[in-house]
Amino acid sequence: MTAYEFMIGLRYTRAKRRNHFISFISLISLLGITLGMTALITVMSVMNGFHKEVRARILGVASHVQIGSFQGSVTDWQELAAVAMKLPQVAAAAPYVDAQGMLSYQQVVRGVSVRGILPDTENKVADFASRMVMGEFHQLQAGAFGMVIGLELSRSLGAYPGDKITLISPQGQVTPAGILPRMKQFTVVGVFEAGHFEYDSGLALIHLADAQKLYRMAPNEVSGVRLKLNDLFQAPQVVRDLVNRLTSNYYLTDWTQQHANYFRAIQIEKRMLSLILALIIAVAAFNIVSTLVMAVTDKQSDIAILRTLGASPSSIMKIFIVQGTMIGLLGTLLGLLGGILLAYNVGDLVAWIEGLFNIQFLSQEVYYISKIPSEPQLSDIVTVALVSFVLTLLATLYPSYRASKVNPAEALRYE
Repeated sequence: MTAYEFMIGLRYTRAKRRNHFISFISLISLLGITLGMTALITVMSVMNGFHKEVRARILGVASHVQIGSFQGSVTDWQELAAVAMKLPQVAAAAPYVDAQGMLSYQQVVRGVSVRGILPDTENKVADFASRMVMGEFHQLQAGAFGMVIGLELSRSLGAYPGDKITLISPQGQVTPAGILPRMKQFTVVGVFEAGHFEYDSGLALIHLADAQKLYRMAPNEVSGVRLKLNDLFQAPQVVRDLVNRLTSNYYLTDWTQQHANYFRAIQIEKRMLSLILALIIAVAAFNIVSTLVMAVTDKQSDIAILRTLGASPSSIMKIFIVQGTMIGLLGTLLGLLGGILLAYNVGDLVAWIEGLFNIQFLSQEVYYISKIPSEPQLSDIVTVALVSFVLTLLATLYPSYRASKVNPAEALRYE
């Protein structure tokens, strides 16, 4: 592209047109691209924020990688943890006993998942200690038969720290009268709130030694080992590495498999919203087609003069490509600016609107995430900018090609 082609195309963009309707359509195209990009970047950032928030709440009490045994229990968990800790990606390892039971308190019964843990070790792979709303996590002591339960479970039972509740184990005792379930009284020593209903309503934590006694396991016997990684996104790679280091008696799962439905649903929703909002950019970009077609009709005499002076059809085509590209580029830049500013301040903006109109979009009584999270990612911003610019560039091709086919003689004769 030569300098004069760029100069004329730029002049056509800035010049006051005789047809004001063309200028109006150009402005609409520019605003459409700007608003579309702003909305798309903001929505993608909010979806990223929700994804991160949900992931943090789930993985705050779940493990990144979990090692179990096909035999039902692991007897050499210290050795198993030592093998896992040799990998540089593994930050901590903790044993656990996983069992089922029912909690009974004042004629209220709830089914729960019982997890036996070592408090000091468990705190390295999960965030229970920082999520306590009542009591202390480290009050779980061997032989004291204390229990930490989720907030929703505490409310449904009506049991709070200091109350004694009965844990009923499905492993029964054979007596002359038949099989009777095993029961043990525990004292509630704490209540946690993970922010995820599945855990808050159905998880009870007890000391590892108490769980082994209740479920008739040997002192060195556990259900498996839970791992925390330095980078949770390396979980699939860690699983593959550990498979090669362990015998076939063990099976491994990671958080991407255990909670695949949650994260897949969020990812699909993000993609669909992005596709729908990208159509706004597409409509605005292809408004450039009508803008340039009318501009070509309006500038036929100019085109004829340029052709008479020796300009080639390709030069004419480049002139109008420059004109359309400048509209798209300006809209893209304004959209980037607006999208980034809104994405980084959407939480404050929503809070201001809630305060102004005295409303609440995400009620704490209904939603676990009561604030609008936002996490702009460079990859999303760059992708949106490239898609927008490519669409505007494609929109200039047909009008520019039409301009290159203008017949100079006929254009000057009609003029």
